[in-house]
Amino acid sequence: MANAWKRDKGTKLVSPLTLFILFSTTLLLIFFLFFTSSKPPYPNPNSSLTIRTDFPFRTVPPFDCQKCPQSHPVIANIVEGLRYPFLYSLADLGNLPDKPHKNIMRMLKGKPFRKPDISQTIQELLEKFKGEGRDGFVVDVGANVGMASFAAAVMGFRVLAFEPVFENLQRICDGIYLNRLGDLVTVFEAATSDHLGNITFHKLVGRLDNSAVSATGAKLAFKSNEEIAVQVRSVPLDEVIPESEPVLLLKIDVQGWEYHVLKGASKLLSRKESEAPYLIYEEDERLLQASNSSAKEIRDFLHSLGYSHCTQHGTDAHCTKKA
Repeated sequence: MANAWKRDKGTKLVSPLTLFILFSTTLLLIFFLFFTSSKPPYPNPNSSLTIRTDFPFRTVPPFDCQKCPQSHPVIANIVEGLRYPFLYSLADLGNLPDKPHKNIMRMLKGKPFRKPDISQTIQELLEKFKGEGRDGFVVDVGANVGMASFAAAVMGFRVLAFEPVFENLQRICDGIYLNRLGDLVTVFEAATSDHLGNITFHKLVGRLDNSAVSATGAKLAFKSNEEIAVQVRSVPLDEVIPESEPVLLLKIDVQGWEYHVLKGASKLLSRKESEAPYLIYEEDERLLQASNSSAKEIRDFLHSLGYSHCTQHGTDAHCTKKA
């Protein structure tokens, strides 16, 4: 029996076919784990609020939505009739319960929010610029709740939004989250002007869209509303935006403080014709006079910087260096 082991043939534990199947299965498992771990099935809420910028901001840091107390209630909806739709959150709810905001009534009827004129204007202009192969920042001064900022960002444009009213900043943060635009919209808690420091700002109780530097301008349309004076940061655009960064469009709506904003952007507006931003600003003579300026003073100033072509669109002026 000493050689009995020779009668037993060794068994093959793993055949070539089995090896091939195991190898293929392992490869498929590795690929599956790689792609599912790198692309989570649900978006990370924090990622949509992360601010990523291409240059370090000077003078004033961006507003941090992640550290901002959450506004409530949040009443938001999509905007009707735009090629590039977006959502925004209401800041003024109207006089509840008797006279709610018109957009609240639209929601109750199953309708989207009414299309803001500035949103359509912004998208039409940017669509034209895209067709020309032009790119750059959109600067939104007096951003309110983001109706211009989001109109640009959902088209893929980078936006710098300036807004001094805290309640409006909360709504902008809502919109950044709801539209997943944290990579494109950078917000600043500041009023823009022609000097760096602090400035007295006047808020109207119940009308956050009519806040203004001028107390007279703030109460011009709503004399019965209570007015509150607060101190906010003031910063010139030239102190925030480096000369090396392209700016495609500058929109300003600051209830009569436009001249001071424009003076604080002299370097930006002095860029050569091919690099100067398209300019939209509110030109309401009553509001301008309340801030000790005038439409003529603004037009003369812009003309001195090369903005020789301005057209009126309702209460807004559109100015370029191209005829």
